[in-house]
Amino acid sequence: VQLQASGGGLVQPGGSLRLSCAASGFTLDYYAIGWFRQAPGKEREWVSFISSREGNTYYADFVKGRFTISRDNAQNTVYLQMSNMKPEDTAVYYCAASGSNHAKSTWYKDKYEYDYWGQGTQVTVSS
Repeated sequence: VQLQASGGGLVQPGGSLRLSCAASGFTLDYYAIGWFRQAPGKEREWVSFISSREGNTYYADFVKGRFTISRDNAQNTVYLQMSNMKPEDTAVYYCAASGSNHAKSTWYKDKYEYDYWGQGTQVTVSS
């Protein structure tokens, strides 16, 4: 069971990147997926989420209107399209999967609620 995050790189402010989270060894259809990021010296923070069945999406306020999460079950992949990027978006981005039931309605914001993690991909926004 493995998650592979990719697509990071260097981008100028205002630019765009698309991150991918590919699963191997299991079918992503049945899992909810979250994207998190961690900047140097900071805690890992939640960025975005997509549910397993209905495909409901949620975003942290600081990326709302700029980032879009989507899933392609045929490709067993979840994407994070990032646009109008800012220097403060610089971080290592991680995807995580959860196939469990959760009691709290906002569980998806909690990194401890996820079962599997990808290795992270570096995103740097700089001119």
